[in-house]
Amino acid sequence: MVPNYYITTPIYYVNDVPHIGHAYTTLACDVMARFKRLDGFDVFFLTGTDEHGQKVELAAKSKGVMPKAFVDDVSKNFQNLLECMNFSNDDFIRTTEKRHLDSCKKIWNTLLENGSIYLDKYSGWYSVRDEAFYSESEIIDGKAPSGSPVEWVEEPSYFFNLSKWEDELLTFYEQNKSFISPNSRRNEVISFVKGGLKDLSVSRTSFTWGVKVPNDDDHIMYVWLDALTNYLSACNYSNTNNETFSRFWPADLHMVGKDIIRFHAVYWPAFLMAANLPIPKKIFAHGWWTNEGNKISKSLGNVIDPFDLVKKYGVDQIRYFLMREVPFGNDGDFSHSQLINRINSDLANSFGNLFQRVTSMIFKNCHEVVPIKPDIFKDEDLKLINSIKNSLHDYRNLMDEQKFDQFLKNIWMVISDANKYVDEQAPWSLKKNDYQRMEVVLYTLTETIRQISIMLQPFIPNTSKAILDHIDIPLVERDIKSIELFFSGGIKISTPNPLFPRI
Repeated sequence: MVPNYYITTPIYYVNDVPHIGHAYTTLACDVMARFKRLDGFDVFFLTGTDEHGQKVELAAKSKGVMPKAFVDDVSKNFQNLLECMNFSNDDFIRTTEKRHLDSCKKIWNTLLENGSIYLDKYSGWYSVRDEAFYSESEIIDGKAPSGSPVEWVEEPSYFFNLSKWEDELLTFYEQNKSFISPNSRRNEVISFVKGGLKDLSVSRTSFTWGVKVPNDDDHIMYVWLDALTNYLSACNYSNTNNETFSRFWPADLHMVGKDIIRFHAVYWPAFLMAANLPIPKKIFAHGWWTNEGNKISKSLGNVIDPFDLVKKYGVDQIRYFLMREVPFGNDGDFSHSQLINRINSDLANSFGNLFQRVTSMIFKNCHEVVPIKPDIFKDEDLKLINSIKNSLHDYRNLMDEQKFDQFLKNIWMVISDANKYVDEQAPWSLKKNDYQRMEVVLYTLTETIRQISIMLQPFIPNTSKAILDHIDIPLVERDIKSIELFFSGGIKISTPNPLFPRI
């Protein structure tokens, strides 16, 4: 039976254009989704846009357009990013779609029927920018912990009985140690819940752009209850007697930025517990990027545009840099000089040069045909050939733990070993005095390049495809289990083109 794997990005708020943070989160999910597909999983990879709330209503008003026209326009920018970065999502959810509105109504009614929602009055601090409520103790110098301005709000509101779920949440965290990653975020969440949970206001009456509360049109659903439900909406939750919901829910991984961990690791599981729904298996909160050492902000004018980066440096180059530069989960600094260094050193000099050297020698010295698999190898040949084959379990673990940078480091150690092997074996000299040995060496290198390229497909898909096409690997032999096989060889190749032009 084929295992299922459901992975999600947060849905992105449409009050602005996509930036490097959006690209980073979706890229991490894309790498996971591509790897799982290659490893035999039936993958459902979801992303989308969060289109309701006061922030959107104000942004639309400032542009002099209706909210729906505004979100239709801005949502396209996020859909364009998918194509620009070569993302392989299976679905794109918008919170203005009927399937989402139906799911929101269903979860609201379920929570209401289960006695988890009640009508009262809200008085307290609210941040429009964060779409979040804050207690008096959290306000610092008149601002939210995030630094955003807050306003005192008093209005009728429906409440979710969040305080009731405090003990159940703590028990769940204890029994599911890998639910929140990395560990620093897990500790942060547990500390927050142990500090005491208050019931959560889940409706607003002071604006109109949102999902109307069923049977009470004066109220709009709190944007986070609306937004989080998207993960259910894409599984067709409003009609749970369907194959998609039964196959994919609960989600295997919600990938989020560290700024929204509370909503995903506290509110979301509490909503699901109250609705008698299974809880996702894991939430991973990654870090933030700075730009050349400075915090990224519109006011500083240093927002990093992923469209510009791809246009300037190439899509695979940007994908590689973002996944390799920083241990995933940590904060990282974006530096153009470091990006150029990675492209020139890792991609052009190490991997690109290896491919170029090997295929050029085959083209020149082997009548343009990759040598066929030999019957006998030397120990140094098998050591190189088996370096990935014998480590597939480790690579799977690194992927499951979202250790993308370590995954790439390990692959680049193999690339480095392959380059050393070329120098040590000197196939250009073997051509004169041991042609048969030269063929074994060039086969060994081609087989190693085949394995490397299969493993790099999630990270640099275009380049990996170009290499696998060049050595004529059938599409059905590009999955992870194909690494355990051997390349048969005997393939005619063309003159190789450089993979990564130096910058």
